[in-house]
Amino acid sequence: MKTFWKIVFGSLVGCLVAMLISTFFFMGMLGSMAGSTKNPSPKSGSVLRIDKTMIFCERAVDDFSPMALMNQATGGKITILDAVRAIDAAATDPAIKFIYINPDDLSISVTQAEELRAALSRFRASGKAIVAYGENFNPLSYYLASVADKVVMNTDGEAMLMGVSSQSMFLKDLLDMLGVEMQLIRHGKYKAAGEMFIKSAMSDENRQQLQAMVDGIWKTMADEICASRDITREQLDGYLSNLELEKAQSMLDRKLVDTIYYADQMKAYLCNLADVQKFEKIGFVRLNDYAPGRIAQAYKSKSKDKVAVLYANGEIVMDGDESTDIVGAKFAAEVARVREDSTIKAVVFRVNSPGGSVEAAQFVRREIELLQKEKPVVASYGDYAASGGYWISASCDKVFCDNTTLTGSIGVFALIPNLGGAAKKTFKVNVQSVKSHPHGDMLGGMRSLDGAETAYMQNSIEGIYDEFLTIVANGRGLTKEAVDEIAQGRVWCGCDAFGIGLADEKGGLTDAIAYAASLANLGDYKLVECPTPKTTMERLMEMMGGASAKAIFSRHEGKTRWEESLAQFEQAYGYLRNAEETTFWARMPFITEIR
Repeated sequence: MKTFWKIVFGSLVGCLVAMLISTFFFMGMLGSMAGSTKNPSPKSGSVLRIDKTMIFCERAVDDFSPMALMNQATGGKITILDAVRAIDAAATDPAIKFIYINPDDLSISVTQAEELRAALSRFRASGKAIVAYGENFNPLSYYLASVADKVVMNTDGEAMLMGVSSQSMFLKDLLDMLGVEMQLIRHGKYKAAGEMFIKSAMSDENRQQLQAMVDGIWKTMADEICASRDITREQLDGYLSNLELEKAQSMLDRKLVDTIYYADQMKAYLCNLADVQKFEKIGFVRLNDYAPGRIAQAYKSKSKDKVAVLYANGEIVMDGDESTDIVGAKFAAEVARVREDSTIKAVVFRVNSPGGSVEAAQFVRREIELLQKEKPVVASYGDYAASGGYWISASCDKVFCDNTTLTGSIGVFALIPNLGGAAKKTFKVNVQSVKSHPHGDMLGGMRSLDGAETAYMQNSIEGIYDEFLTIVANGRGLTKEAVDEIAQGRVWCGCDAFGIGLADEKGGLTDAIAYAASLANLGDYKLVECPTPKTTMERLMEMMGGASAKAIFSRHEGKTRWEESLAQFEQAYGYLRNAEETTFWARMPFITEIR
């Protein structure tokens, strides 16, 4: 019998080993197949192509799934930094004749689109042409398309241009039905992050800041559209307000596109531009394929001096996934490594975060301050650099951001759940406490806070808020009174942040890099990106070691509106699900999407 089990166990182990080896071999083979299509050397007359096969992201993350490897031949992710640098390089590349962009369903955020559009404008200013073609247009895709020398729309296409909006979800009625009470303690009348749990509708202050945010984003998009299409803001706003833009002909009549073509006509037009007889003969090179080789060639350097781009991307947490979150102590250790690297002469702190845990933010902020004592640190803001995201970067030597960046949100809040009512109402469970002191169970989550306990928590919030004001005042060269005037948890658009001292200069990531290099007096340098993404093997070993999977809902996954609503509910529910203890938060009150 023992022999039998030895044979069974040995066979099982052998099968597992064989499966593992086969998996590595299969993935390696796929990677080689995909890799053979990468980094092509473009031939003379090539056309650089930007379309929906690309996913624009803040920083590279090693996607090692077999499906991702198989999809590499038809598309792939590209960081906004690589995209911008590749377009800038293409402007002087004699092999690139023009750029063709089809922005339909392009996976890109509004701030990434602003940086991409700026690069496209520079490309066009070099004397080379850009051609855009859209089957259908929404505000964001048309914003990108409008930069082109010639904007073409499908004859049967639809123009869904109605403006920019933001939606918020409120859960109080649902929580009341379940018997759940959420107690919000905060400083900042605009700090609306917890309002969704205690209100059934939007507060006046929250509506005010959301309206200013939407107006600021639309102003940036509209001003650039109008400049490119030689129309007035009054005309453009009138078209949207009166719902005049519906079909392609309506866009043509109002000079928002130059011509309308069916797909076959567009192919013929591109053939003519590329001087070929058949569409298949056009030398298209996708931007994500072109970028690695061209960037390496255009930005090669023999210098040992480096400028580091330090990515702080995601929510600021004490514990989490380093590929999607800014994990306080771990990220602080990464900052320390950058500080200790003598070859790194300047740092661009790229922040793309709505904030998060105050405790985790403190770990990061302290290390950034130590880093600044040894080398220049320039902040560059992505989609968000708000609340905790601003906390960790306010002291940087200079702050660059885009007009559509959301920043500020200088405020603090805490949510204390009371689940005792839900336990009794829904599950018929009575919870009682035995305690050594009157307030021993105040954070047990099973009863409401009394007056003294609420005052105690409010005092803690006030202390953290005062510290936040001090950090910003010292970092930005302002008085605490001046910071308090623009704080109170209010979120500001980048276009408004410049005038109130929250940001210094409009510019994207490449502008911040150039400025950081100038502070360190670097003429020639290498660019390095930190933290370095984990390798395929490291992540695979993590999974095999029992690393937990996390459900990530992304705007780049082609979800329907209904699925996105469920994702938003899941995100909101996460606050309740994880509320095992009270945490002080410096977090933006919402996540917004612009379409």
